Amino acid sequence: MSNPTVPVARPPVHITVPALGAVKRVLPGALAWLISIALFFPIFWMTITAFKTERDAYSLSLVFSPTFDSFREVFARSDYFAFARNSILISVGVTVLCLALAVPAAYTMAFFPTRRTQKLLLWMLSTKMMPSVGVLVPIYVLWKDVGLLDTVSGLVIVYTLMNLPIAVWMAFTYFNEIPRDILEAGRIDGAATWQEIVYLLMPMALPGLASTALLLVILSWNEAFWSINLSSSAAAPLTVFIASYSSPEGLFWAKLSAASLLAVAPILLVGWLSQKQLVRGLTFGAVK
Repeated sequence: MSNPTVPVARPPVHITVPALGAVKRVLPGALAWLISIALFFPIFWMTITAFKTERDAYSLSLVFSPTFDSFREVFARSDYFAFARNSILISVGVTVLCLALAVPAAYTMAFFPTRRTQKLLLWMLSTKMMPSVGVLVPIYVLWKDVGLLDTVSGLVIVYTLMNLPIAVWMAFTYFNEIPRDILEAGRIDGAATWQEIVYLLMPMALPGLASTALLLVILSWNEAFWSINLSSSAAAPLTVFIASYSSPEGLFWAKLSAASLLAVAPILLVGWLSQKQLVRGLTFGAVK
């Protein structure tokens, strides 16, 4: 009788897919590029449309003869610098007033918390969820009665009330990352409350407060709903300047793009120049 054949065990076969690792490395970068292009494309299209004629503005072609006619008509039709001055005054006023109110509030909630601190923060944030149109009529009537309609101060107050919850939340987050021992050492040395905030707290939280200020400037600069409804001429910012190019006769895309480019160019330049500070502030306290 012949001996039965004993099967020989074979080592397991490992199938490697080198391409899969390459895809995992390339995919995040490709997605980031796609998202960046999608976000930048409207600005790019607005920019090239601003240099087209009204006839070419309705064309999707990238080949055209650049012209400055739309910019000349925009400057001839409107006082651009008056609108820009109002935007600057409103943005700076809102930023200063928001920080003046948010820093003491965030200091109190970060270093002297109570059982209701978190609920108070959530309530403040919940006010941002209310539609602005829901309070437009009472605020319009109130502003008209007290003489704040179509004034820079009236818009500053409304923008401050609208952006204050964000400022408090951001300042609270930055203050919460600062060690309490530093402030206790200051109190032992006899520092008053205002000295703790000015000489100890604010220098350490400067990157976070700078990013908060920049965000407040951007939000105030871009706000359109309240500026269109609460101003007409004297206090109208650049958002009203853009809206004025929408007429019953239709939209003039080249002129509208030129006006939009003139309106967003200053804040784009500020954001580009301060992007490192903004990223540093937004990540403040993320790594210990």
